[in-house]
Amino acid sequence: MKTALAQDAARIQAHFDQVLSGFAAGPVTQGMGYATRGGKRIRGFLVLETARLHGVDGARAIWPACGIEALHAYSLVHDDLPAMDDDDLRRGQPTVHVKWDEATAVLVGDALHSLAFELVTHPNGAERTDIRADLALSLARAAGGQGMVLGQALDIAAETAPTPLTLEEITRLQAGKTGALITWAATAGARMGGADLAPLTRYSEALGLAFQIQDDVIDVTGDAAQAGKAVGKDAAAGKATFVSLLGLDGARAEARSLVDAACDALSCYGDRAETLQQLARFVISRQT
Repeated sequence: MKTALAQDAARIQAHFDQVLSGFAAGPVTQGMGYATRGGKRIRGFLVLETARLHGVDGARAIWPACGIEALHAYSLVHDDLPAMDDDDLRRGQPTVHVKWDEATAVLVGDALHSLAFELVTHPNGAERTDIRADLALSLARAAGGQGMVLGQALDIAAETAPTPLTLEEITRLQAGKTGALITWAATAGARMGGADLAPLTRYSEALGLAFQIQDDVIDVTGDAAQAGKAVGKDAAAGKATFVSLLGLDGARAEARSLVDAACDALSCYGDRAETLQQLARFVISRQT
C-alpha cells in the first residue's frame, strides 16, 4: 500500500510542478508549491484508483486528483493560521504563515482554492463538459458551507461550547470537516466513468470516519516528530474526541468496525477493489 501511495504521490507532485511552472514567480507561487508538497496524498490516490476501477484514462484522472489535493492543501494552510488552529508545524515543516507571513498564507490558500477548480474543470480532465461541471459542483458542495467549512465552523464552536460534544455531534462534525472531501475523492472516478456512486459513497463515508478516529488516536498516542505536526492539542484544550468519549480501545475497535463496513461496501467490484480495501486497512494502521 505504501508503494502504491508513493507512486501516485510522485505522479501528483510531477503534475503540480508542471502546472505551477506556468505561474509568475513570487511568494504566493512559492507558497503554493511549498503547501502542496509532501503528505500521503490519500485524496488524490482515491481519485486515481477509483478512475482505474472504472476504466478512466489516468492522464485524464490526474487533473481532478491534483484538484482535490490543491483544495486540501488550501484548507490546511488556512486551518494552521493563528486565527484558526495556530499551528507552527505541518508535515514536519514550518507552516506557511510561519515560513512567510499571515497575509501570504491567506493568499496562498486563496490561490490554491481557485487552482483546485481550475484543475477539476480542465478540458484535459474529464472528457465531457457535463461531467466536468458535475465534478466542480459536487466539489463546491463538499468544500463549502454544507461540507468541510461547516465542519470546521462546528469544530471552532466546540472549543468554547459550555458542554463537550456528544458522539453523534462529533460524528456530524467530522463528516464535514474530514469526510466530505474524502467522499468526493472516492466518488470522482465513478463520476468520470458514468457509474453508480452508491457503493463508493458508502465506502468513503466509513473510510472518512475511520480516518478521523485514527487521527484522534494519533493525537493521544503519537509524537510530533513522527506525526509531523503538533499532538495532544485536543486533550489540552479539553475538546471531546472519539478517544475521549469511547476510550482508546473503544475508538480503535470502532475504527476497525468502520473499515470492515468500508470493505463490505466494495463487494460489487470483486477482486478489482482489493487496493481500495488495502487502503482502508492502511488508514487505521498509520501513525502520521
